Amino acid sequence: MSRRVGVMQFAKQFVRILFAAGFVCAMLATASRAQSNPPAPAPAPTAPPAAPAPPAKPVTNPSVHYVVSPLESALEMLRDGDYAPAADAYNKIIASGANLPAAYTGLARAKLGEKDVAGAYDAASKAVSLNPNFQDGHVALGEVYFRQGKLSEAEKEWVGVANSGHATARAYLGLYRISIVTSNFKSAKDRIDRAHYLDPNDPDIWHEWANTLSRSQRLKELQEFMAKRQGNPDELKNISEYLAILTDESRQPTRTCSVANDAKSTETALESLRYGPADLRGFGLNVRLNGVNSRLLIDTGAGGIIVDQHIAEKAGITHIVDSKTGGIGDKGDVSGYIGFAKSIQVGGVEFRDCYIKVYGKRSVQGDDGLIGTNVFAGFLIDLDFPNGKLKLGPLPPEPPAPAAPNAVAQQQPEHHDATPLYDRYIAPEMQSFTRIFRFGHMLLIPTSVNDSPARLFLIDTGGWDNMVTPPFARETTKVHQADDITITGLSGAVKKVYTVDHAKIVFAHFKQERENLVAFDLTPISDDVGTEISGTLGFNMLAMLDMKIDYRDGLIDFVYDKKRFH
Repeated sequence: MSRRVGVMQFAKQFVRILFAAGFVCAMLATASRAQSNPPAPAPAPTAPPAAPAPPAKPVTNPSVHYVVSPLESALEMLRDGDYAPAADAYNKIIASGANLPAAYTGLARAKLGEKDVAGAYDAASKAVSLNPNFQDGHVALGEVYFRQGKLSEAEKEWVGVANSGHATARAYLGLYRISIVTSNFKSAKDRIDRAHYLDPNDPDIWHEWANTLSRSQRLKELQEFMAKRQGNPDELKNISEYLAILTDESRQPTRTCSVANDAKSTETALESLRYGPADLRGFGLNVRLNGVNSRLLIDTGAGGIIVDQHIAEKAGITHIVDSKTGGIGDKGDVSGYIGFAKSIQVGGVEFRDCYIKVYGKRSVQGDDGLIGTNVFAGFLIDLDFPNGKLKLGPLPPEPPAPAAPNAVAQQQPEHHDATPLYDRYIAPEMQSFTRIFRFGHMLLIPTSVNDSPARLFLIDTGGWDNMVTPPFARETTKVHQADDITITGLSGAVKKVYTVDHAKIVFAHFKQERENLVAFDLTPISDDVGTEISGTLGFNMLAMLDMKIDYRDGLIDFVYDKKRFH
């Protein structure tokens, strides 16, 4: 007989689908340093002047045949998302003995595309060892570090290249990603503009740059891109979904997903969700969708709102575009769709004209659905689990934006009008908060196990308990296969589950000693996010804490009442 230890709920982030404005720009979805309180990121190199239009292609003599070099041919395959053929092409160049640093650099990026992180590290390391002064090799090594969750090391590589006098466009792309997850959005905009200025034809740079444009500009760019139909098939599908939402928004300009009643604060009860009378598994919120009551699991590991078919039909959720939802589990993604809700009410706050996801089954892990805490990103969120309350309040006011004639603006996720960009602001009353890394809707916190170097763990109230990945656990303790434990998520059951002998978990200013901690693979989630997630902090522990979250500035605070729990 199996032991059911809990449900891991968090959903994968495909097109960076978040709730507040239907989809959040990719400007809120990438990386930074894996330290509990990392130093401020290196200043962005001076932004270039407004980028001119790419030069027209020169007129060539049609009688002259241009010979494409092997490196150029391999790069074309890489940029088209043909990773396996690109890897083969780079390996042939390596076998020939020509252009070895550049070939190993390209091979590293192809291996990342194939999701072979170990192979990518070997190739990038070889490129740098062959020529320590080859700057693009250092950029590629930074990209591998980033995927490994070694964000400080990645930033160091990119800053070194940016300051070398031989800066490449992808170095600025990397620094853009570093700025994003540290909530330094003004610096991020400067960096992605510089990257695009240097190489507007790099598809990775183009995607990130396009997501910083206004909605109308984004729509135009994506329509032109899809007309060419170039790129990885999975990526094209994600863009197609995103484009459907942008098109719908352009036809319905009132669909801004904004707070309708101008509420500045509210407080509402959290409802206990249980397996049995004495077995608390999570907290739910009473959410009214188009006036229909639903009880949604509150989940810091999920993005936006996901409801089952029954609730969607009852509430009259309008179908916009087919979509799939996935998460923990080995049975694959579940079909569903992205829909439109006219009204979403939680406590005293009502959101109007919002997009949500509909799960293609009659139940979402036994509940009506999930609600990610990023829904409330415009507020200071207080998840007071010990007292069973959700409190929403105002965020600290930002300092005045510096006056500048060429000040940039971004389409923020909660609003469709352009507003000034800011870098992370830590108000005096929030100096004790812990800095976290925000990858889209996922909140990652540096966490140590058995005195290991800090790794990135997901804060996941939708997951029953803390867990670690087997490779990380094996670095510090013994791991045993656990055939009697069943873990299920949005993508079904996990095939291989393990336990670890002992784990001393340290995060923020807390420490917990654990025996028989569960371990299983999170590679699909890490691949989707783009960095290594080495474990999760789950509900069983987080339920003892009063947790405050500031999504805007990437900050979190935990309060533990020793008198209440002993």
